[in-house]
Amino acid sequence: MVEHTVKAFDSEIGQLRGLVAEMGGLAEVAIRDAITALTQHDDALARQVVAADARLDALEAEVDRLAVRTIALRAPMADDLRDVIAALKISGVIERIGDYAKNIAKRIDALDRASNIEPVTLVPAMAEIAEGMVRDVLNAYGSRDAQLAVEVIRRDAKLDQFYNTLFRSLLTHMMENPATITVAAQMLFIARNLERIGDHATNVAEMVYYAATGEYCTERDSQTDDTANLT
Repeated sequence: MVEHTVKAFDSEIGQLRGLVAEMGGLAEVAIRDAITALTQHDDALARQVVAADARLDALEAEVDRLAVRTIALRAPMADDLRDVIAALKISGVIERIGDYAKNIAKRIDALDRASNIEPVTLVPAMAEIAEGMVRDVLNAYGSRDAQLAVEVIRRDAKLDQFYNTLFRSLLTHMMENPATITVAAQMLFIARNLERIGDHATNVAEMVYYAATGEYCTERDSQTDDTANLT
């Protein structure tokens, strides 16, 4: 980062980036803990994930205040303005990622019989991809790595494929085993939340690419999700 004549400006930019990094770390932990709680039927850990979301909300509000203050006092331009706006937007997306992890955790107490559903074995693999996308896009943000941001965007297609496969498997399972419909529907909700985490990581990657290059990324493919209207 280029140093500015007004050292307080450098400090504020650094604070913004630090807050976003902290939010990202908390979001990663929330995803990991939510899936651990799911696979181990750990209701206490699920409740911990739900409670921890308040910290993400507080950090987002702090980013909002600091970004608005920085724009008002420093009138940043060009690269500096992109940095501030990127932090402001990315914090909002990370907060939503945290909400998706919280939503997963909230469903766990209704899934005591989920281990009997074979398609559920795909969920941890989905979660690993989603968590990896979040981790890597935050690394890209911290290092202003446009190429890593592009790689994250490309990875979203694999997560979508996992979701589509799981969707079809669970749908078939529900038709063949009507008694499991409630549990399978909960699993569909969880899978959809993981898919949305990937979408939001991709959104962050596009913002990182723009902040680093000043250009809009055109890498994201336009793909039709044939399950979009069914969830």
